Amino acid sequence: MLQEDAHGKWTVSSSDESTEENSESEKPSTSSPLDAAHGRTSGPPYPCSEARKAAHKRKASPLKFSDKSSMEVPAPGKQRTSQEGSGWCLSSSDEEPEDQEKHAHKETLKEEKCDAPKEHSLNLHKDGLSEKWKEEYNETPGEGQDTWDLLNGGNPFRFFLTKVTGIEQSYNSGALHIKDILSPLFGTLVSSAQFNYCFDVGWLVRQYPQEFRKMMLLLYEEGLRVVIHTSNLIAEDWHQKTQGIWLSPLYPRLPQGTTGSAGESETNFKSDLISYLTAYNSPTLKEWIDLIQEHDLSETRVYLLGSTPGRYQGSDKEKWGHLRLRKLLKDHASSIPARESWPVVGQFSSIGSLGVDGSKWLCSEFQESLVAAGSSVTTPLKCDVPIHLVYPTVDNVRQSLEGYPAGGSLPYSIQTAQKQLWLHSYFHKWAASISGRSHAIPHIKTYMRPSPDFQKIAWFLVTSANLSKAAWGALEKSGTQLMIRSYELGVLFLPSAFGLDKGYFCVRGKTLSESKESATYFPVPYDLPPEQYGSKDQPWIWNIPHTDAPDTHGNMWVPS
Repeated sequence: MLQEDAHGKWTVSSSDESTEENSESEKPSTSSPLDAAHGRTSGPPYPCSEARKAAHKRKASPLKFSDKSSMEVPAPGKQRTSQEGSGWCLSSSDEEPEDQEKHAHKETLKEEKCDAPKEHSLNLHKDGLSEKWKEEYNETPGEGQDTWDLLNGGNPFRFFLTKVTGIEQSYNSGALHIKDILSPLFGTLVSSAQFNYCFDVGWLVRQYPQEFRKMMLLLYEEGLRVVIHTSNLIAEDWHQKTQGIWLSPLYPRLPQGTTGSAGESETNFKSDLISYLTAYNSPTLKEWIDLIQEHDLSETRVYLLGSTPGRYQGSDKEKWGHLRLRKLLKDHASSIPARESWPVVGQFSSIGSLGVDGSKWLCSEFQESLVAAGSSVTTPLKCDVPIHLVYPTVDNVRQSLEGYPAGGSLPYSIQTAQKQLWLHSYFHKWAASISGRSHAIPHIKTYMRPSPDFQKIAWFLVTSANLSKAAWGALEKSGTQLMIRSYELGVLFLPSAFGLDKGYFCVRGKTLSESKESATYFPVPYDLPPEQYGSKDQPWIWNIPHTDAPDTHGNMWVPS
């Protein structure tokens, strides 16, 4: 749907389906127009989950710990009943699903001749960095050169974290802000396309250098670049959260008249990206698909792994979701000696309904995909492969840079959690001293297969997919059909694509100083091995109040 306002013309595509992510609805998500939100008084000026609305409310009207005695009693209909042995409180009223932020959602697509995409075209160009730009972006001496060096080959994996305000500056060396990605260092910006869930249009436009605002679509005169990241396009997601970015090489234009598979990489990234964009069924994207066809993506070393809503049978089952991961690992990952002792790690910011026990999905079809490796392996592993799930505790959130409102981006609800208490025995704390981000709550989502001593990893995935059947897909009809409810996108790093015949990446030490040759180590952004929850640790659940201890800003958490 084409819209026009003070920020120019926008194409907005989204889903308004309100079905719970975990519901057994027979109807997968569908697409329908959604107006860009501007200035809603009841919450943030963009569509978001109930958890984020609660965080927005508490940031605007904080409840100081010293005000506890005068705190209002929950309104009628919000009576709380404790859950035996859990220490949780359950609201008797209906709440929005915890993962509405992701469920059945065709990410909003915005196109403007001045706007950058979740998969967006960028360019690398060093000249022409004005003093005005440096002043506007508060660039410190040498920072522009550092960014240039960073993008010009300093990181062979092209995997970055976002900059975090409030941590030691050394830990932001090698990290990027959205303004870095959109800066004139990258070249002459012509047009862009943005794929995301949350947009704050005014904030987004301000991230562009003045000379690039109000232009309309993000193509560069010198070429094309794709960026896949885990952040929403709102200020808070680029401020004090742990986020991940994959930044492609600069893709040059192919010679005129080139046809067929020209410009394809060994990882088939080009054709997979086109397939993903085609799945949106958006006429607006036809221009971008044509542009991708015209560029040389052969230098790409990662595999694209996406999910698109629908039900898939036959060979189509292996195009998306966890079955796509399974196929990639079988076809391209090396066989692992004593593979049953190599655990799997999943790290995420939200959780869907996974069933009454692990056999329903986590320790069956999903784990079988995570442990796949090597075409010579024919017998699937059973559920004795260790599973480590990294998800923030209440104390992780309370002690974070943002305090309790950080939990607004962790929309796991009591309604879902109380149905799967078994899951919490797999949980491990968030800790990231390696990157200086232990107090920057993760919105990044990653999955990997480390060695038993956590010194190596067989593969690494950074993605938008949380731990849910909606994102990864669930088998139906005796395993003959895969059903997916949401759009997701990520990139898979395999050693073979980086010329590593040994079949694994080395992992750097727990602190940066322990890894002097950091460029040869894969930059896992959090500490390994992860630490399991202690007896007093509880997972963060957004709609449980916390009034017994203040957060880092001296506030309590009362979401309703």
